[in-house]
Amino acid sequence: MLDPDSKVAAAKRVTDQVGPLIERVDPRLPSDARTLVRLKAGADVAAGLLLASGRLTRPSAAVLAAGLVPTTIAGHPFWAVPQEERQQHQTHFLKNLGLLGGLLLAAADTEGQPGLKYRTTHAIDRSQRSVSRAVTRSQRSARRAVRTAKREAKIAVAARKLPG
Repeated sequence: MLDPDSKVAAAKRVTDQVGPLIERVDPRLPSDARTLVRLKAGADVAAGLLLASGRLTRPSAAVLAAGLVPTTIAGHPFWAVPQEERQQHQTHFLKNLGLLGGLLLAAADTEGQPGLKYRTTHAIDRSQRSVSRAVTRSQRSARRAVRTAKREAKIAVAARKLPG
C-alpha cells in the first residue's frame, strides 16, 4: 500500500486487540498497526494476483478471506457509527460478507476434482483391493500348479508301471 497511514486509524480497532496476541506468539513479529496494514496489503496483492491467474487458487482465496474479516470489522463498524453514516457502512459490511462467502467457496472448491482426503482414502482402498486380488490369483495359481503336478506325477507313475 502506497499510503498505509490513511488506513491505520481504522485498523487500530483491530490491531490494538490483535497486537498483544501477536507479541505473545513471537515478540519478533511486527504488531504495530502501520506494519500490519502494509503486510495485509502485500498479502492481498499477492493473493489477488494468484487467484486471478488461476494459480494456487484455494490458498490465495483463503488468504484473501482471512484478511477480509479484520478489514470488514475495522473498516465498516456500522454498529458504532452515527445514524447518518450507518446505512453506508452497513451496505459495505454486507458487501464484504458476500465477498467472504465467495472467497470461502473458492477456497473449498476442488475444481470438480475430489479433495485430497477423498483421493488418499480411495487410493488406499484401491491398493488394498489390488493386493487382495493378487493374493487370490496367486492362491488360485498355486492350487492349479498343485493339481497339475499331481496329475503329472500320476502319469509318470503310470508310465513306469507299463511294461516296456
